[in-house]
Amino acid sequence: MSSFPTKVSSGEREGNFTSTIESQTSKIPSGGYLTAAIVSMIGSATLRLMGKDNWALFVGQWAPTFLVLGVYNKMVKQHGSDAYSRAA
Repeated sequence: MSSFPTKVSSGEREGNFTSTIESQTSKIPSGGYLTAAIVSMIGSATLRLMGKDNWALFVGQWAPTFLVLGVYNKMVKQHGSDAYSRAA
């Protein structure tokens, strides 16, 4: 039996890995993810001005990832991801 459930249904608990990740990432303020996204955009623009187009594209693509992580982090803080474990 895997400790990484693919689906959380009634009575099933999150895996230890997910709980550990969420407990650590919840310590990061939501503004941290927004700051990381803005820094990646500034870094991308700077690299573009330096003529390093491939690196600029690579760094610029981090921004959406940071923003999605921030939204996920906010949702976990507000609603939790494992209501069944907390209720037990």
